[in-house]
Amino acid sequence: MTLNADFEAKLARYAELLVRTGVNLPEGGKVRVTAPLEAAPLVRLVSRAAYRAGALDVRVDYTDAHLSLTRYEDGGDAAVDFLPEWAAQEGENLVADGYAFISVVGEDPSLLSGVDQGRVARRSKAVAASMRNVQRAIGGMEVSWTVGAMSTPAWARAVYPDLPEEQAVSRLWDDIFTVSRADEPDPVAAWNAHLDRLERLCTFLNGRRYAAIHLRSELGTDLTVGLAEGHIWQGGAETAKNGVRGVPNIPTDEVFTAPHRERVDGVAVASKPLSVRGQLAEGIRMRFEGGRVVEVTAEKGEDTLRQLVETDEGAARLGEIALVPASAPVARTGTLFLNTLFDENAASHIALGRCYPTNVQDGENPEALIAAGGNDSLIHVDWMIGTPGTDVDGVREDGTREPLMRGGEWVVGEKK
Repeated sequence: MTLNADFEAKLARYAELLVRTGVNLPEGGKVRVTAPLEAAPLVRLVSRAAYRAGALDVRVDYTDAHLSLTRYEDGGDAAVDFLPEWAAQEGENLVADGYAFISVVGEDPSLLSGVDQGRVARRSKAVAASMRNVQRAIGGMEVSWTVGAMSTPAWARAVYPDLPEEQAVSRLWDDIFTVSRADEPDPVAAWNAHLDRLERLCTFLNGRRYAAIHLRSELGTDLTVGLAEGHIWQGGAETAKNGVRGVPNIPTDEVFTAPHRERVDGVAVASKPLSVRGQLAEGIRMRFEGGRVVEVTAEKGEDTLRQLVETDEGAARLGEIALVPASAPVARTGTLFLNTLFDENAASHIALGRCYPTNVQDGENPEALIAAGGNDSLIHVDWMIGTPGTDVDGVREDGTREPLMRGGEWVVGEKK
């Protein structure tokens, strides 16, 4: 795409946002950036912003999803299964050394759609097992982390298939800047006001101590999600164990907590397609009994979903319930981003697999986490079930119900 001064200014503000608000990099901090090759212009600006903030080191790992494609298409079974020990050790060393983590997404959401999904599932499970300690440390907020995005040609073509490539890339950038508040005159100030609103919602929900959340939608969702004992609602900014307060996802409009792994019952119907393991799953419907998925159907990608929930025992149970208003900025764009970072902030959603330890009191203790009903798994996959017609109730221990959302919008706490 053709760059201009206005775009370059917004891109610089976006990079500054990832550093100053996302990981809130302190003087003397260190940061590890993971990004697709096409994100080099953004990564360079992130590096500049980090060093201006006083960083000691900016370490960048570029990724190329097409190399994964070549492994699946041209590599043997041994290549699919091979993982060097140093890869996980490197991640663990970065965590131990206090590095913040910035991830930039922008991959083709259906790049692996033509690949043997059994091979993809096998490698995905192996990678997750290898990186388990790193993911637990990051999910447990031992260090600050954030996720941003880069408008790449492959992603933009998937999102806007009817537009010429250059227009599609430009349109996607406009949406990224809008929902990330990078087009505001002072993005950091805009984020501070937004984070205050999310904090007020979390305070309200934590004060109610609901036993369960019940969601119903016009698509057929009728799901009761029991909540873990001592659950904690979170959203917006989070304080890492090193004392740094950042924003893990940019954008973010969710408030979320941990379900009880054995107390989920009913039907969940997806309101948006899900990009998972390199392909799109559409028309998803899952039925839960006693916390476990007992039935999986989909119009597209059903085999991939079945393999997903069979990853391990916890993969067929929930690790997150998140509430998002239908009027959130991502939803207002009218764009289906085909990327979880964005689409999960357009609709209330649930996640299969691992819960966040920070969503349960004393959750950093694995035994306490499990005793409270928290779930453990190699995976954590969000998928969207909220709609503009979704009603959400909080259910008290005695069975009384209180409306939280009507028509997809908050009717309690902070409504804006």
